[in-house]
Amino acid sequence: MNVVIVESPAKAKTINKYLGPGFTVLASYGHVRDLPAKDGSVRPDDDFAMDWEVDGKSAKRLAEIAQAVKTADKLILATDPDREGEAISWHVLQVLREKRALKSQPVERVVFNAITKQSVLEAMKKPREIDAALVDAYLARRALDYLVGFTLSPVLWRKLPGARSAGRVQSVALRLVCDREHEIEVFRPQEYWSIIARLATPRGEEFDARVVGFEGRKLGRLDVKTGGEATRIRDILQHAAISVASVDQKPVKRHPFPPFTTSTLQQSASYALGMSAARTMQVAQRLYEGVEIGGETVGLITYMRTDGVDIAPEGIAGIRKAISEDFGADYLPEVPRKYTAKAKNAQEAHEAIRPTDLARRPKDVAKYLEPEQARLYELIWKRTVASQMESAVLDRTTVEITALAGPERVDLRATGSVVRFDGFLALHAEGRDDEEDEETRRLPAVTRGELLARRKVTVDQHFTEPPPRFTEATLVKKMEELGIGRPSTYAATLQVLRDREYVTLDKRRLIPEDKGRLVIAFLESFFRRYVEYDFTADLEESLDKISADEASWKEVLRAFWAEFSAAIEQTRELRVADVLDAIDALLGAHIFPEKADGGDPRACPSCGSGRLSLKLGKFGAFIGCSNYPECRFTRQMQAAGADGEGGEGADGDGTRLLGTDPETGLEVTLRAGRFGPYVQLGEGDKPKRSSLPKTWSPAAMDLGKALALLSLPREVGPHPETGKPITAGLGRFGPFVLHDGTYANLPSPDEVFEIGINRAVALIAEKQAGGRRGRGTPAALKDLGEHPSLGAGSITVRDGRFGPYVNHGKINATLPKGMSPDTVTLDVAMALLAEKAAKSPVKPTRGAARASAPKAAATKAPATKAAASKTSTAKTASGGAKTEAKTTAAAKKPARAAKKKA
Repeated sequence: MNVVIVESPAKAKTINKYLGPGFTVLASYGHVRDLPAKDGSVRPDDDFAMDWEVDGKSAKRLAEIAQAVKTADKLILATDPDREGEAISWHVLQVLREKRALKSQPVERVVFNAITKQSVLEAMKKPREIDAALVDAYLARRALDYLVGFTLSPVLWRKLPGARSAGRVQSVALRLVCDREHEIEVFRPQEYWSIIARLATPRGEEFDARVVGFEGRKLGRLDVKTGGEATRIRDILQHAAISVASVDQKPVKRHPFPPFTTSTLQQSASYALGMSAARTMQVAQRLYEGVEIGGETVGLITYMRTDGVDIAPEGIAGIRKAISEDFGADYLPEVPRKYTAKAKNAQEAHEAIRPTDLARRPKDVAKYLEPEQARLYELIWKRTVASQMESAVLDRTTVEITALAGPERVDLRATGSVVRFDGFLALHAEGRDDEEDEETRRLPAVTRGELLARRKVTVDQHFTEPPPRFTEATLVKKMEELGIGRPSTYAATLQVLRDREYVTLDKRRLIPEDKGRLVIAFLESFFRRYVEYDFTADLEESLDKISADEASWKEVLRAFWAEFSAAIEQTRELRVADVLDAIDALLGAHIFPEKADGGDPRACPSCGSGRLSLKLGKFGAFIGCSNYPECRFTRQMQAAGADGEGGEGADGDGTRLLGTDPETGLEVTLRAGRFGPYVQLGEGDKPKRSSLPKTWSPAAMDLGKALALLSLPREVGPHPETGKPITAGLGRFGPFVLHDGTYANLPSPDEVFEIGINRAVALIAEKQAGGRRGRGTPAALKDLGEHPSLGAGSITVRDGRFGPYVNHGKINATLPKGMSPDTVTLDVAMALLAEKAAKSPVKPTRGAARASAPKAAATKAPATKAAASKTSTAKTASGGAKTEAKTTAAAKKPARAAKKKA
């Protein structure tokens, strides 16, 4: 019997079918070991020795793998074909050797880029050893991330209370977002005017032409600065003789885009499908691991973590066949197109993302897929096929026009294009952000010297706009352009920024929170080198050289650590006052925007004589007066509105008047408190207040919304059975309806103001169905079907008091932050439940209790004891056999003593 190790249970199930009897395929469920989250896990003074710890959820699975391997004829490591996959195989192998599960059995490493029967069987014929260079690259990256995080973060905690963490890549990504926000804040709009003439040919065909010259000088888009100059040009055009000066027509080819890489897939899925980077990767993972089609489970796309744009010969053959069948010979180039990766060093899995079989058209497989899967598969299929189609051919026309009124002359220009051969556009016309309208405008036929009639002349005033905030897609694109991080980690990096509450997403735009801006200001002031774009990109290049076996991972770490540890040492005597002064200077434009009346933005609005500056308190940064304690004026740090307009309409203390309550005549104001924005009715000792829901933007607040918040709790109506009132409101755990002590959650704050009596009664009834007043089992939001191996009822998605979760029997697993209940699939739910079960074995209880309840049982479980085992790795993976000292928490000191003695 041969034992095959892969990452996921879905992958294991599919490959087991392909290999048949004689093979047992087991899943590791991702990484099985990691560096413990504490000091000393990476020891630079001990030649970068690293301690590894098996987490609780992996201990049981590793025990099962070890048991199977003991009686196996061969161990085959078949994890993903990239650096992380190589690292998982290496970790599994190290653990099995520690457990003495391996004796004389041969160990093979196989890789395949697609989960199809042919790919898997071919891979089994071409085994190799674990790639030591890829493992070294993983060790170097993991050590660097640990050293930066666990060395720099404590400095942040000491010098900048309220800060959460810093990271090698996450901090640079955060700097990009903060720098863009700073550009928006300091941007000053510039006035300009456009003059467009509507003209007609002698045949009556109309078109638009733009003024591009006046009195012998060229006029760019921003060169007409005043309305007076624009009006003068318009007046000349109103009575000028207009004729065609020249016509230039030339063919232009537009070439297709390369097939998808990880980053371009994330970008296109965001533009075309509105999917986040993390969600795109989740759906792509499912397509890669396979779906059941016609009774057979098959992977639909190749591996989705790659920088490569090349396609294997068999893939090219399938694409060319599909083009011939669907579009004909005119759309098929004579030779296949060859693309080159733009990345400095392509990720370790080199082929582009493509369908495994181009004969599976999107319309044919859609019925087997969930809607998101079908849309993403169609996007990948079209991009792949289009990448090998003929170029589109366009006739681009430029018409130069002269308007003469006596000695005065105005030059105009009209441009447009006509598609002569659509080529790849027949399948995949992917939009471009910088595409001008005139690119697709069609012009009528005109000849040189031809007189043109004037229909009308339009003069419009414009103002330049600041650069747009990053979306996830544009940030990923920028990071790739700068060489920051690697595309396979972008989704995780963006998720960390949101989890740390350093950025928020508003209408798909990334907006830095104050705590994020504080962290970046601190790093730019005292660790500028480590958030510089060039430095981060150069370090990535060094790490890529390790994976290419062109550099030693420990030499790279030594060079980095020598400078980084010295920079940390220099901050040891740094005073908090110095930190505040530096941050105050860097963020002045953000914290103290210019006032509309020209007054001093730092003048204290309370005492009049004090100066406002940045202060630090128990809950983080805030603005305070220099005359403290005589003047106790404070406000929240953020003064600029979320829309980037600098808190327009706000007083010096951050208060913004929204209007007057028509019932009481009291003023309604929006204020910034220590715990977030809130609205207030009137003044006095105890005015009525209401905090803004997390999903509401302060910049979007108006009088109507404020009055609605202040009116809560709202009475929905009397219960038809009891006659007692049902109310709706906002509480500590979010929006709710309440009846006679029974609370039921609402999915959105907006529903508090809209819910009717029928839905409220239904929610209360569902909540009470559990038999305990106020704590019934929530109704299922989604039924995913029965567990394929355990049975015992359906797996469901439910909405609980602390957020959405998945349930099966007595086990509940909370959904990760940011995951929508609508996106949960059966495989995702099974993985979450398995992880929860491994952490917290369930005691027999009455009812469906949460798995996290029996904490005592979880702490005594054998899996948790096994999780305490650690391995100290002292030598590089490329050095062959490693010296490893296995210890347990109980025998930690004796083990270290034995190591020193040795």
